[in-house]
Amino acid sequence: MLFTVDIGNTTVAAAGFEGEHLRFLRRLPSDRDLDGPGWRKALEELLARELPAEGSVLASVVPDLTGKVADALAALTGKPVLTVDKSTPTGLPLGTYDASNLGMDRIVDCVAALSRFAPPVAVFDMGTATTLSVVGADGIFQGGMILPGLSLSVNALSAKAAQLPPITLSPPEGLIGTNTETCMRYGALYGAAGAIEGIVARLEEQLGPLTVVLTGGNSAYVRPLLRIPTAWEPNLTFLGLRELWLRQNF
Repeated sequence: MLFTVDIGNTTVAAAGFEGEHLRFLRRLPSDRDLDGPGWRKALEELLARELPAEGSVLASVVPDLTGKVADALAALTGKPVLTVDKSTPTGLPLGTYDASNLGMDRIVDCVAALSRFAPPVAVFDMGTATTLSVVGADGIFQGGMILPGLSLSVNALSAKAAQLPPITLSPPEGLIGTNTETCMRYGALYGAAGAIEGIVARLEEQLGPLTVVLTGGNSAYVRPLLRIPTAWEPNLTFLGLRELWLRQNF
């Protein structure tokens, strides 16, 4: 079993692979107040029944958690942890991009996408933030965009507007909302779909035809609303982590 771990702003997600087959996907809250022993206990409860493991690999966008989770994984598995950072050979040239604050999850997504599709590719990862990562036809990382995520957007609306209630995302039943809740929900979902369609149209004006890849927890809500071809891979980050671990170990 290979453990692949994605430390995000909202959750720490752990997926286990046996060969190329994903066998499980489990999540914990990204608790920044939990100390090292606390993370070891939490991961033991989450993963102990899946041991032994041949190794583990992680990517993180939460620096405060990276070391704690890596140390907990090493203690749990008894093996070194591959922490994907800017020193990791990913095989993806960054060109002129300023990588000083680059989230490595974006690079991991691109590695996975390029293992399946020829460039140019545009990867939309719809999590706490919606990130766009673009690889040109030359295989070089171009950069992209960072947008507020769906949940973040609707939560901000309800927090800042007195008459707008908290809502839960779910697939739309129509196009035109008939009450405040559906107006907010449809606006978020169709707004995200329209943003993706518009961005892709502009990208193709600059780069030519490209493959659009969707991933992230909220992508399942938006993909059915899109009027452009897309490839949907909800486990893209974990597949990229596995790919990078294999490159380092075989």
